[in-house]
Amino acid sequence: MKIAITDIKFDEGGLVPAIVQDANTLQVLTLAYMNAESLKRTLETSETWFWSRSRSSLWHKGETSGNKQRVIDVSIDCDYDAIRILVVPEGPACHTGAQSCFHNELQDAPASDNQKVSTNFGATLGNLYELIESRKRERPDGSYTTYLFAEGLDKILKKVGEEATETIIAAKNEDSQALARETSDLLYHLIVLMVERGLTLDQVSDELSSRRKKTR
Repeated sequence: MKIAITDIKFDEGGLVPAIVQDANTLQVLTLAYMNAESLKRTLETSETWFWSRSRSSLWHKGETSGNKQRVIDVSIDCDYDAIRILVVPEGPACHTGAQSCFHNELQDAPASDNQKVSTNFGATLGNLYELIESRKRERPDGSYTTYLFAEGLDKILKKVGEEATETIIAAKNEDSQALARETSDLLYHLIVLMVERGLTLDQVSDELSSRRKKTR
């Protein structure tokens, strides 16, 4: 159903909340606010524009940082009072440098011990993936990750093989801390490989979930 800008139920301040998601992973990147003008500019330029409540002015995402968001799709919820925008981000969405503004965990949220371990580990992998992505994109001097990407796929594959062997050797011994170190090295190099080949953590998660369903 096609909705006109005039159909949207802006609040008393002339604003409507806009949820921005990565078009590829569907990760929520940020929650911002739009007025009619910023929404119009978003549709016209295929880049996100918002209304800054703190500055009381239009805000073109990435205008100063370079972290623009290419708009893929804009949709309106059933009540016409919220917007969802699918984008391809050209850098972190958050001013802190994080890929998503939603990177903090609620301290008092109820969770079992197993859920806490799973959530923390998933967040750690997600943060590592984002860091490695930024290294590939920015190529800072002196970074080992930059070196791996500069050397290319064969070098990365060689390191994955070496770290897999070292993990196996560590597993034959009784030193659990040594095994943790080697496993961490292997995971790091695997994520470098994933970033190099464009494989996301969500794709791996989906594959693991589908296998779990098949074994029931």
